[in-house]
Amino acid sequence: QVQLVESGGGLVQAGGSLRLSCAASGRTFTGYTMGWFRQAPGKEREFVAAIYWPSGRTDYADSVKGRFTMSRSRDNAKNMLYLQMNSLKPEDTAVYYCAANSGVTLTLDPDYWGQGTQVTVSS
Repeated sequence: QVQLVESGGGLVQAGGSLRLSCAASGRTFTGYTMGWFRQAPGKEREFVAAIYWPSGRTDYADSVKGRFTMSRSRDNAKNMLYLQMNSLKPEDTAVYYCAANSGVTLTLDPDYWGQGTQVTVSS
């Protein structure tokens, strides 16, 4: 059974940092592009960051460039995806979702979603 399990969300003051983790298991994710999306209350889910297969190239939404950094690693049987979030702003408040899609693209309709982790940034 494929699972994407996020962790690391929480409440932080503006200017602070959080590191989100996503543990992907249940299959090999070789050949998958992986990334993060977020959804704020009353808003549509939006792209945050992606790391593309096979190049390893990363891409970020303009709103998070220079503040968020994504990385990917393999830890034993789990593929791990991380999102280091620095200089957080209240507008970063959202539920953050990990996603994985076979191939070289990542859209709002990926093969797999995680359950989400809440990030709340207070002003």
